[in-house]
Amino acid sequence: MKAELEKFLKARDFLLSRREDYESAYYGFKWPDIEDFNWATDYFDTYSEENHRTALWIVDEKGVEWKYSFAELSERSSRVANYLKRQGITRGSRILLMLDNQPELWEVMLAAIKIGAVLIPSSLLLTKKDVEDRIRRGKVKLLITVPEVADKFDGVEGDFVKVLVGGIKTGWFSYEEAYSSLAAFRPDVHTKVTDSLFLYFTSGTTAQPKMVLHTNGSYPIGHLSTMYWIGLREGDLHLNISSPGWAKHAWSSFFAPWNAGAGIFVYRYSRFVPGALLDILKKYEVNTLCAPPTVWRMLILHDIKPKPAAIRELVSAGEPLNPEVISKVRSDWGITIRDGYGQSETTLQVGNMPGSIVKLGSMGKPAPGYRIELIDGDGTESDEGEVAIKLDPRPMGLMINYADDVARTRTVMSGGYYRTGDVATRDSEGYFWFVGRADDVFKSSDYRISPFEIESVLIESPEVAEAAVIPSPDPIRGFVAKAYITLAPGFKPSKETAKSIFNFVKEKVAPFKRVRKIEFVQDLPKTISGKIRRVQLRAQEVNKEIKSDSEFFEDELK
Repeated sequence: MKAELEKFLKARDFLLSRREDYESAYYGFKWPDIEDFNWATDYFDTYSEENHRTALWIVDEKGVEWKYSFAELSERSSRVANYLKRQGITRGSRILLMLDNQPELWEVMLAAIKIGAVLIPSSLLLTKKDVEDRIRRGKVKLLITVPEVADKFDGVEGDFVKVLVGGIKTGWFSYEEAYSSLAAFRPDVHTKVTDSLFLYFTSGTTAQPKMVLHTNGSYPIGHLSTMYWIGLREGDLHLNISSPGWAKHAWSSFFAPWNAGAGIFVYRYSRFVPGALLDILKKYEVNTLCAPPTVWRMLILHDIKPKPAAIRELVSAGEPLNPEVISKVRSDWGITIRDGYGQSETTLQVGNMPGSIVKLGSMGKPAPGYRIELIDGDGTESDEGEVAIKLDPRPMGLMINYADDVARTRTVMSGGYYRTGDVATRDSEGYFWFVGRADDVFKSSDYRISPFEIESVLIESPEVAEAAVIPSPDPIRGFVAKAYITLAPGFKPSKETAKSIFNFVKEKVAPFKRVRKIEFVQDLPKTISGKIRRVQLRAQEVNKEIKSDSEFFEDELK
């Protein structure tokens, strides 16, 4: 066995063997010291030899299924790799990948890793402007997509090859020709763990999308921390609710489960229906489930009993999960959802680990391989401040840089830390507590306000489905907390509903944290990855001139 693979497996097996012993895992784990390593050829293909267990199982809302073993995916991806080489793809070539949750997505990702190409995963929901930006700034050499969105590339300038999956279009190559390629793939060059692998365009909650560059080490090996957090076991069936195109998809629908030898289960749907997901979990005996807060909040508005029999682990990531949601699921299923924290720039940094005591609402503790500190305004380590990763030693799961943005990279990686831009506190037992994005936290009468803290209280109210809290200008306090709210089924926007919510919050929080304004809305603005765009609400509030009919002020309802 290749020495580098042995090092990878040793690190992986260390974490798997200490799945419910956090202290031992955290203080004993070390990232493998590897230089030459190709996760797809060295690990995945080796693990897949004569391995007929399920690696990928996709089921759509109509009941159509695609099911592949590890051995089958190894061969199919090798054929695709040989096909991509014929299209001119070599080590370092950039591929724009714009596919749904379909088998070809996993084939291409494996194939690209085998070649040493750089993947730019992208959502099908991108606009033509988004596409043009990715092709231009991403320096794309080949793109792969489906007929439904192929028109978005018409007239887009650039010297790149276009490949279409499941259709025929003038000027495009057919992806299906890949299956007639040779079944055995042999790489031309050794892959370095420092070679580029992924170029992610962030979701842009506050600014133009940044280009996050990951390597053949930072995600394939770095996601050992994510594997540990989920609590995966070899042979598990893991379902992650995530759309392709975002880093979380690679986190939990690719590297983490396959690092553990678990199968990936995918539920493919056009519109999320809580009852349908619950039926899927029961019918296909899913063992581990990862879902974003939006999905968990929708689920608890539905009758989730009885618990799907095979479910063992529940986790959530993307945004902090409100304590009310965790309590409800634990009450009905007897399992505690374990929140996790990371970014496109990293793998799992902080989380509530398997077997550990979960403090409701806490981010948890640092993941194995990460040394986390909180940095105050003076750059001093404290128990309150910006979440920062110590760079000595540098964790394997951290991005290499922001591509083509030296200044931004230098700013976030200054003083021996990588600075996340998120604010948190740490208690006496070492648990971290999320306060908010540095851009979201604001002051009212000189008191610091955490939108997340108030939002967590708001969704405990029976009237509230989702809430976003932002600062609203006030002549006396400077700013007051205003909540944009979508209502739970059965409730209508009215003075009575607003008064009930104001009174509910009044009983739960200190006077300086109280919501002073409420505006009912049909939907909250979100990025296409599902994160609430508070920056849009803040801009809307600053420019607002007339009070709307669905807006209510606490002072007027007394």
